[in-house]
Amino acid sequence: MKRLKKFFSDIVREMGKVSWPKRSELTRSTITVLSTVVFFGVFFAVLDLGISKLIRLILE
Repeated sequence: MKRLKKFFSDIVREMGKVSWPKRSELTRSTITVLSTVVFFGVFFAVLDLGISKLIRLILE
């Protein structure tokens, strides 16, 4: 039981050392990630559509 109590107190102490991001930094990072995901989603959708049409042209 003593080890478990020490474990949780160590967790609390380490969480105090964590450098949490500011709200503006977190917002900027979130926007960057979301825009990158949307960009690559659209990119691969267009690429897939182009390859599909090319294959249909070849097979017909």
